[in-house]
Amino acid sequence: MPVVGAVTLYVSLLTFTLRVHPDRLDYVDQVLGACVKKLSGKEKLEDSRATKQIVALLSAPLEKYSNIVTALELSNYPRVMDYLDNATTKVMALVIIQSIMKNTTCISTSDKIEALFDLIKGLIKDMDGAQDDELDEEDFKEEQNSVARLIHMLHNDDHDEMLKILCTVQKHILQGGPKRLPFTVPSLVFSALKLVRRLQGQDGDVTGEEVPATPKKIFQILHQTIEALQCIPCPELSLRLYLQCAEVFLAQLIDSFYTSSYCVTAFLIQAANDCDLEPVAYEFFTQAFILYEEEIADSKAQITALHLIIGTLQRMNIFGVENRDTLTHKTTGYSAKLLKKPDQCRAVYACSHLFWTDDQDGIMDGERVLLCLKRALRIANAAQQMANVSKGSSGSVILFIEILNKYLYFFEKGIPQITNTVIQDLIELIRTEKQNDSSASDPSAEAFFASTLRYIEFQKQKGGSIGEKYEQIKAS
Repeated sequence: MPVVGAVTLYVSLLTFTLRVHPDRLDYVDQVLGACVKKLSGKEKLEDSRATKQIVALLSAPLEKYSNIVTALELSNYPRVMDYLDNATTKVMALVIIQSIMKNTTCISTSDKIEALFDLIKGLIKDMDGAQDDELDEEDFKEEQNSVARLIHMLHNDDHDEMLKILCTVQKHILQGGPKRLPFTVPSLVFSALKLVRRLQGQDGDVTGEEVPATPKKIFQILHQTIEALQCIPCPELSLRLYLQCAEVFLAQLIDSFYTSSYCVTAFLIQAANDCDLEPVAYEFFTQAFILYEEEIADSKAQITALHLIIGTLQRMNIFGVENRDTLTHKTTGYSAKLLKKPDQCRAVYACSHLFWTDDQDGIMDGERVLLCLKRALRIANAAQQMANVSKGSSGSVILFIEILNKYLYFFEKGIPQITNTVIQDLIELIRTEKQNDSSASDPSAEAFFASTLRYIEFQKQKGGSIGEKYEQIKAS
C-alpha cells in the first residue's frame, strides 16, 4: 500500500479512537506508534499528499484535547514529526504554538518544556539542510515572534522550578543563531526579570548544578544570555537589556530593604556589599559602556543609548562613591563627545541630574550640577558661533532656553549655587542673542521662551517661599 494510503488509514483510525476512547491515551499512542512502524526505514516524506495526512494525524490530538500537555505525554508524537520535511515541521510547530495561545495552556515544568521545544525545534534552530535565507522576511519575523510570545507564557509559581524553566529555555534559544536571537533573547530576559521581582532578598550558594532561585543566580544567567547578543550586530538591543537588568536589580534591592526604619541608601549599599551584588550591577553598566564604545557607531543610536544610560544611572542609588564617580565621569565624558554640538549640549545638561536626586539621602552635589549647566552653556555658545560662520546668522536660541529651564528646575530644588542672579543673567543673554539674530525668528523658540517667562511670573504670584525665591527675577 502506498505511504499516503497507509497514513490516511491511520488518520481515520486515530479520529475514531479519539471519539470512542478519548480518555485512553495509550490507545492514541498505539495508533501513532503503528504509523511510525509503517514509516520506519523511510527518509523524510517528500510526497505532499502524505505530508498533509501526517499533519492531520498530528493535529487531531491537539484539536481533541485542546491541551498540548496531553500531546506531550504521547511518546510516539515526536517520532511521527520526525518524518516531516523541514518546511512542514515549521508549519506543525506553528500549529502547536497557536494551540497553546488559543487555549492559554500553562506548561509549568522544565521536563514538559524540554519536550515542547523538541517538537518546535524547527522554529528555534537551523535544521539540517534548512535554508532560512530562502524564507520570506515577514514570515520569519512572524515565526520568531510566535516563539517569543510562547516564552512569555511559561510560568510556575515555584521559584526553583521557574529557574529550571528559564535554564531550559536558555539552552534551546541560544542555539538559534544570529537571526533568531534578537527576537527570542528579550523574551527570556524579561521572563527572568519577572522572577527577580518575585524574589524577596533571597541569596545563597550558587555553586553546583542544583541551586536555589536567587537574584544573584538569575543575573548570572541574564549576563550570559545578553552576552550572546554581542556576537551578532545588535549592540543597541544588548545595551537596552543590560540597563534594564541593572534597573530591575536596583528595584529588587529596594523591595527587600525599604521597610527598614534606618537609612534606605545605607541599607542598600550594605546589602550590596554583604551579598556581593553591587559588582553585579556595576558589571551590567560596564558591559553597556563597552557596547557603546565598540559597537554603536551611528550618531542617532549613540544619542538614544546615552540618554538611556543617563536615565538608568540616575535611578541607581546602590553604588559606592568610587563606583558612581567612575560611571558618572564616563557618562559626562561621552556626552561631550557626541558628533553634533546641539546633541552634546542636551546630553551634558541631562547629566546634571546625575548629581542631584530627590531620594532620601540621595546625591546632592550642587557644584557639579552647576558645572554641567555651565558646560552646556559653553557648548550652546559654540553652536551659535558655528551657525554664524556657516549660515551668516547666530541661529536659534532654543538651546539657551532649554538650559534656562534646567536652571529653573534646580533653582526650585534649592541648590544654593543656582541663584536668581544667575537666572537673570541667562534671561538677559537670551534676549541679547535674539536681538543680534538678523535672520527670521524661530516661532517654536519664541513660544518656548514666552512660556518660560510666563511660568516665572506665575511662580511669583503663588506667594510663599516659592514666590519669594522668584521675586528678584525680572521676566518682563
